[in-house]
Amino acid sequence: MGLDIGGSASRARARDGDRTVDAEGPGANVAILEAGVVDRRLTALVGKLGDIRPRACCAGAAGAEVAAARDRLRDILARLLPDCRLAIVHDTRLVLAAASIDSGIALIAGTGTVAYGRAPDGRESQRGGWGWMVGDDGGGVWITRKAAREVMRRADAGAPRGPLGDALLEASGAADERELTSVLHGMREPMQWAALASAVFASADADEGSAEIVRRAAAELASLAGDVRGDLGIDGPVVLAGGLLLNQPRLEQAVRAELQGPCIRLEEPPVEGAVRLAEELLRA
Repeated sequence: MGLDIGGSASRARARDGDRTVDAEGPGANVAILEAGVVDRRLTALVGKLGDIRPRACCAGAAGAEVAAARDRLRDILARLLPDCRLAIVHDTRLVLAAASIDSGIALIAGTGTVAYGRAPDGRESQRGGWGWMVGDDGGGVWITRKAAREVMRRADAGAPRGPLGDALLEASGAADERELTSVLHGMREPMQWAALASAVFASADADEGSAEIVRRAAAELASLAGDVRGDLGIDGPVVLAGGLLLNQPRLEQAVRAELQGPCIRLEEPPVEGAVRLAEELLRA
């Protein structure tokens, strides 16, 4: 069994021979959300797979680099999956495994952002992944925050809100700029912020402010991958992953232009990487 426990969504995949079962649920970042919330969401996620008893499970989880959070997750999974060999890794590890690459760089942009690299000799490096309140530059939350600041700057200056402002108000359901701030402050989970980033891409052809935010996001993402390249002394390839990066062509194109090196799109879902890492547990 493999688990990909992200900030916006979580996915499970169980495989028994040629039979594969998938399930999906809401995000369950173990370092950000309350333990009870994580427990309920993962219990529901695993329950969607039916009556299964996996022999091995790898969980790639956002927030797993925090020791206390990793221990909480292990306790939850040990209860849900008795007599199962468990491995818990940061969700970045899943990308290279899903791409069947032993050495390379994973660049992930979704709700948050992170770059992870592995060299042929086993050395590892990571940049970013700090969480939405501290970092995650170039990710969905960051993009929404930049957009909201631009819209509010225009409002304070008495300037037209422009296509960006119109798109962001419509996406958030706010009647005006002041109500927008109230709506945003009422959002308690990062996935709620990240969902509004679509307003930036929808208005990027008509609003230079939106286009600039996309360019800055691409520069931030390329910087993460570039730092990992420098740490490990490898060229790549850079595996592009994450819902934001793979589903927003304008951002992907800008990132490729910034990186100027070998890039490939992740074709398999990261949860497949978790399954492959679980299989390694059985071979150990």
